Amino acid sequence: MKNRLFDVECRQCPRLAAFLREVRENHPDYHARPVPPFGDGDPDLLIVGLAPGMHGANATGRPFTGDYAGILLYDTLYRHGFSDRPVSESADDGLRLRGCRITNAVKCLPPQNKPLGEEVRTCNTYLMEELAALKAGAVILALGTVAHQAVLRALGLRLKDYPFGHGREHPLAEGRLLVDSYHCSRYNTQTRRLTEAMFHDLFASIRRRIDAEDTRAEYV
Repeated sequence: MKNRLFDVECRQCPRLAAFLREVRENHPDYHARPVPPFGDGDPDLLIVGLAPGMHGANATGRPFTGDYAGILLYDTLYRHGFSDRPVSESADDGLRLRGCRITNAVKCLPPQNKPLGEEVRTCNTYLMEELAALKAGAVILALGTVAHQAVLRALGLRLKDYPFGHGREHPLAEGRLLVDSYHCSRYNTQTRRLTEAMFHDLFASIRRRIDAEDTRAEYV
């Protein structure tokens, strides 16, 4: 039976499937297939990105690994206790996430890093299953507007009721919380739309919430 959270053989989006065939021809050593979620199977924190990058996750087979955005993300995860090392080098480097899993709204590399709305909706089935499996009280961190909207669609919520904004928090059912952040892309960090300090402040807040939830659970 196929894993409802992920299917490496998924070819439901013709444009993406055709593009990946082309990428595999040009880069035979690349992963160049749907990229699986990575991390803890029962996370306190689920990070949702946009899609694999050409020379990042699409090459390595691990989300945010091998590209610029992953440098800030994995260092931040390490500093706040979600990873056992600050640098993700490859899918087999032994890095382990603690209480955290990383996934993407779209599991396949899109041309020009821009998935079509139809492709986001098609892949939303997998995200829906990932979110349904989350424990009560878990935090969902959406990196960017597309990820934010994909989470809301997967939960059957109206987009207009949950506007995106960096640092904005949206309470969800079963004590879960959706937190928004600007994507940690090269463009956003170089233009200082998102600074390292902003990103760390956000993760510090998430860590405090998770630690508080764990403390409450001990006395229940």
